Amino acid sequence: MRSERTEIKTTCPRDCYDSCGISVMVEGGRIRSVKGDPDHFLSRGSLCGKCSIAYNGVWLDPAARLNAPLKRIGGKGTGHFAPVSWAEAIKEIAARLQSLLETHPASSVLHTHYTGTCSVIAGNFPLRFFRRLGATEVDPDTVCNKAGHEALGYTLGTSMIGFDPRTASAAASILVWGANPYSSAPHIHQSWLPEAPGIKIVIDPIAHPTAKAADLFLQLRPGTDAALAFALIHAVEEAGLLRRDFLDAHTFGWSAIEEGVRAMTPERGEALTGVPASLIREAAMVYGRGPSLMWLGQGMQRQKMGGNACRAALALVAATGNIGRAGAGVLYLNGPATRGVDLDYVTKPELARDGLPTLSHMDLAQTLADPGRAQALFCWNNNILASSPQQAALRRALEREDLLHVALDIFATDTTDYADYVLPAASFLEFDDLMLPYFHNAVSVQRKVVDPVGEALPNQEIFRRLAAAMGFKEPELYEPDDEILRVLLEETGLGLDFEGLAARGTAMPEVPLIPFADLVFPTPSGRIEIASERAREAGHPYAPLPHADQSAESGMLRVLSPASEWQLNSSYGNDGKIRGRLGVAPALVNPADAAMLALADGTEAVLENATGTLPVVVRLSADVPRGVALVHKGRWPKFEAARANVNVLNPGEKADMGESSCVHAVEARLSARARARQTAGDRECAI
Repeated sequence: MRSERTEIKTTCPRDCYDSCGISVMVEGGRIRSVKGDPDHFLSRGSLCGKCSIAYNGVWLDPAARLNAPLKRIGGKGTGHFAPVSWAEAIKEIAARLQSLLETHPASSVLHTHYTGTCSVIAGNFPLRFFRRLGATEVDPDTVCNKAGHEALGYTLGTSMIGFDPRTASAAASILVWGANPYSSAPHIHQSWLPEAPGIKIVIDPIAHPTAKAADLFLQLRPGTDAALAFALIHAVEEAGLLRRDFLDAHTFGWSAIEEGVRAMTPERGEALTGVPASLIREAAMVYGRGPSLMWLGQGMQRQKMGGNACRAALALVAATGNIGRAGAGVLYLNGPATRGVDLDYVTKPELARDGLPTLSHMDLAQTLADPGRAQALFCWNNNILASSPQQAALRRALEREDLLHVALDIFATDTTDYADYVLPAASFLEFDDLMLPYFHNAVSVQRKVVDPVGEALPNQEIFRRLAAAMGFKEPELYEPDDEILRVLLEETGLGLDFEGLAARGTAMPEVPLIPFADLVFPTPSGRIEIASERAREAGHPYAPLPHADQSAESGMLRVLSPASEWQLNSSYGNDGKIRGRLGVAPALVNPADAAMLALADGTEAVLENATGTLPVVVRLSADVPRGVALVHKGRWPKFEAARANVNVLNPGEKADMGESSCVHAVEARLSARARARQTAGDRECAI
């Protein structure tokens, strides 16, 4: 008799603005297909190409999964392990932790994590363990978007409350600044943006498909966002659209930038940014008339003056009064609070006895190389050897025999190859959880569809067991998932229990949120702080500056490394079909630059700087401006001939705020491979 087929709703928990609804077909306890939920307001029955391939590919392949705890038996980096029981692995890890804590401070235990899953419990509950332990958290946002978070905090008082996308129906224009929806929000690119009635404006160095589809595309030179913002404000004032009444009543510090605005004519802006003055004026007119939404992407703040760039863009919001009403506002991220959820309940910062020590990802390689600062490392929810800077130095640091390294993952990654213990994590299809998307203000179910592969466990259960082995007594360390889910759903005020949400898949409040409708902001003054005493006290400029980076050093190209169509960070980098689509690593360059360098399409070349060397294949693209090499992030080094991806070029320099990444400011020299000298870094990567 044929077993019954069941269709179960769940949600994609990847680090993506979409958070698509998923429908999983299960038969005989096995997943038969993973597709889009036809009832979901955004996915509408389809998934993006990368998710569709991977979720029906390597994610369903038991042979590709980590399915039992592993203990290292070979050299670090060799990936040689032997299976052990959970009891043995947990006991030995706890014993080694307790031993090192007898002679070293708890802060010498580091843990890295990020968005391997964005679900609420699996992505946050483990912080309870590390806070009780007193470990140092490698600040996850420093590798991604911390400069923007700090900038919005100074200006608006929060970076986690943005416009409700449903209010786009009331917007006369939507400005997408430094985001790439085609790759990082494909369903928003396909449906939300095209269906919104307003004029679409895109500001980006790259002519990606979303930019090409826009009504107005301002293709600026990388690192000139702040100068462009000042030029736009100048054009707004020139057109008589400056909201002086709003500035007087609801902002602080306009006078601190007024002189800079008047000096930054659109013609001066054109000279600095490469955007035609006529286009600056046209975009300023459209945005300034309003009501207008600004989607402030995370890509634009990954530059040396990224925080300043965000503050300058927010000054444009203030100058036009485009906030606090339907169809007007700015969005960086929508955090749990827009759903009424208090994330501190999940993470329990009060468990920390001696503060919450943190470290920037920019300092990770050097810290791990120093036994006086790092005695142990836990990696969960991320693959640092693919995503963190100073890749070659980080690899060397992970080779330390005296460093206790524990890695949790679904798959065997470059990072797990260096671990002493590898603990198999359950996938999002194997336990119940919640998703709180960071674009739409939805509450979405993550439903257990099948039992975990082999002996895999959810992140939270792994750390409950480790807490018990350490002898920790705090009851918060053992709170069960069903109780956490109950509390979280009560906080949302939706009137749904978990089963009720599971039946619907996704729910939202009926009335769209209008942030700051009372025009009171959580800043010290209660106003939008164009100028900020807090910023000045922290060593930053009092107000944003009309800054523009200089062009790359002679003979160098600026390396931009956004997400590709086929990967999201390093997710899906081990799926065979996706690797086939990626092919050999390309560097997209403008035809004029290639001609100057005597490089043709398909030329084997290297990108090289003082930090490292990356073999690439030259691809000509008019979508890339002069002076830029576009190399997509996310490839797994273990699958590359040189055992490196674009982060081998990243020296780990910090942006102006938040000790954050300025990865889009990396520069490298591009030359034909036959003429390139082999460096020590090349030899190391070839080992």
